[in-house]
Amino acid sequence: MTVANKDVLQAVRHNSEYALELRNITKRFPLVLANDNISMQVRWGSVHALCGENGAGKSTLMKIVYGAQPPTSGEIVVDGQPVHFTDPSQAIAHGIGMVFQHFMLVDTLTVTENVILGAEPRMGTSIDYAGARRRVAELIRQFGFDLNPDALVGDLPVGLQQKVEILKTLYRGARILILDEPTAVLTPTETDELFDFLKHQYAASGNAVIFISHKLHEVLQISDTISVIRDGRMIGTIPAQGATTETLARMMVGRDVSLKVHKAPARPGEVALDVRNVTVKGEHGNAVDGVSFQVRSGEIVGIAGVEGNGQSELVEAITGLLPVASGEITYLGRHARGVREVEASGVSHIPEDRNERGLVLEMTTAENYILGEHDRAPFAGPLGFLNLEAIEENARQLSEKYDVRPRSVSLQAGRYSGGNAQKLIVAREMRKQPKILIASQPTRGVDIGAIEFIHARIVEARDQGLAVLLVSADLGEVMNLSDRILVMYEGRIVGEVEAATATETQLGLLMTGSGGTGGRSGAVSDTQEYGTR
Repeated sequence: MTVANKDVLQAVRHNSEYALELRNITKRFPLVLANDNISMQVRWGSVHALCGENGAGKSTLMKIVYGAQPPTSGEIVVDGQPVHFTDPSQAIAHGIGMVFQHFMLVDTLTVTENVILGAEPRMGTSIDYAGARRRVAELIRQFGFDLNPDALVGDLPVGLQQKVEILKTLYRGARILILDEPTAVLTPTETDELFDFLKHQYAASGNAVIFISHKLHEVLQISDTISVIRDGRMIGTIPAQGATTETLARMMVGRDVSLKVHKAPARPGEVALDVRNVTVKGEHGNAVDGVSFQVRSGEIVGIAGVEGNGQSELVEAITGLLPVASGEITYLGRHARGVREVEASGVSHIPEDRNERGLVLEMTTAENYILGEHDRAPFAGPLGFLNLEAIEENARQLSEKYDVRPRSVSLQAGRYSGGNAQKLIVAREMRKQPKILIASQPTRGVDIGAIEFIHARIVEARDQGLAVLLVSADLGEVMNLSDRILVMYEGRIVGEVEAATATETQLGLLMTGSGGTGGRSGAVSDTQEYGTR
């Protein structure tokens, strides 16, 4: 059945009250029991959240539902009918669609071309593009998406790109929609729009949504029912009504978890990081355009903004990975050029992409812990030979101190879960005893237990006198950790607010260029309020 009309959807007669039933699903890999006898029921007309830490088994379970891999044992039932999928096309044929965290779109194609890619309608030997466009336009109209079927996807903001991904599933007739971390790159306004569609249009039309997220406040906001997986086992399923973030966190981790960042007021000292009128070139003009700000020792300055507005290029310029076209950056009053000099100036960097920038996945735990220091004592002798005993002892101590699991000096970094891989990076960077910490997306894709741990280490660094620059697409993270918040939009700093008084609405408006003078200082020019803190 094609999802082409909400009235038709509401008239559909289901064979069962359950859209999806998982009965005793088990998935074994060599040395790993990923899913252990999991059962779950998802009702038609509902949003069902699936929560759990990294490595708990959520992704494996959804890959089984989507036909990407078979279960070792157990049964999948769709609308009362037992099914056996050997590839995603069979799941799609049964009305199951999945929107992955990382979009699978072609920037150089239009919305219509992306939607029909792989499912092009035919008119004889040719693609019926006109018919496909009409069908896509009708779906856009009926579901209230603010999309132009002829727009190039590469020109769209991330919120609209996500709607294109959803549109792909609707075009293929999805009645059970799985979304993996769908709000990771959205503004608060875009998140609200997505939730309105999922709950009040898609699910209300009789469909079913499976919502996977680490953001527990969003889980409570959107879902009707919540299932929690821990260590491959189903811990329980509860109604969202009456549940709390503390309850869910305890189910996920197996202990009480502090969801609030507890920190004393900042005590800023001398300027440690000084960014003056910095411009960085991008593919299409200036990615960073005349940015100025300071970070003092003993404070956390957060940068908020929708991804793609120059934050990544700014961080790479500060850390020596990209050249500065104009302006200057000083570190504790000194200039530095290139990664080596910047690091020697007292800068540590938690990169936004741990796999591309933070780790060498084929290397062992011990080897990753000494990246950048492998040629220095105590890890290397005067003739350059590695001191393996010192390297392995360093790994054992850091893994213990930062709770990196499993405790192995020889495990390849690529085999760690996201949370443990991130803790490995934090441990390495903090071991260097920096004066300035650049933390970019420090908890992206990380479970709640690791988030709590990493947040505590960042606050601890601030209290020890480090200057911390925090860049995150998670607005809640920026608001909770920061002492001051800068907002970037189209390569410029468009506002500054005190974190203690900031609101999501205020920051969300600034993030989309609609904030006016917002905040205490409004738009920060090269001279306005520069160097006053």
